[in-house]
Amino acid sequence: MSSISQLRRILGTCRTLAVVGLSPQWHRPSFFAAKYMQAHGYRIVPVNPGAQEILGERCYSSVTAAAQALREQGVQIDMVDCFRRSEDIPPIAQEAIAIGARCLWLQLGVVNEPVAEQARAAGLEVVMDRCVKIEHARLFGGLNWAGVNTRVISARRPQQLPY
Repeated sequence: MSSISQLRRILGTCRTLAVVGLSPQWHRPSFFAAKYMQAHGYRIVPVNPGAQEILGERCYSSVTAAAQALREQGVQIDMVDCFRRSEDIPPIAQEAIAIGARCLWLQLGVVNEPVAEQARAAGLEVVMDRCVKIEHARLFGGLNWAGVNTRVISARRPQQLPY
């Protein structure tokens, strides 16, 4: 289980995110989360072999290919953020370990304890079953971004009843 201080530290220090499974479709959760993080100053590195470019960034076929290309620019991937099913995580985790990432982040609904233990043993921090966008918004004050603050839920009583 990740503590608030651990999540705050990870999100405060990991500024380059390789997003595995980032969709080019604007309505997909991966696109929304990556767009949010990009808007908040994070460098997004899309990993999707089926796309050329997402969010204005070149796509890569694998985490390893992305790390090699960025290394030539003097950039290190800090976090590998996974929008893939739990059973697809082992090879992605191996790549994260091999490139020297600092964090393996598994999105909501993605849990793989054996892989998490392996990554921790290799020195990576592991966050499972959490959304990077939600945690950033919760810890750094972005809950009103892109329609979350709709004023549908409010502590104030309405002046008129809606009916």
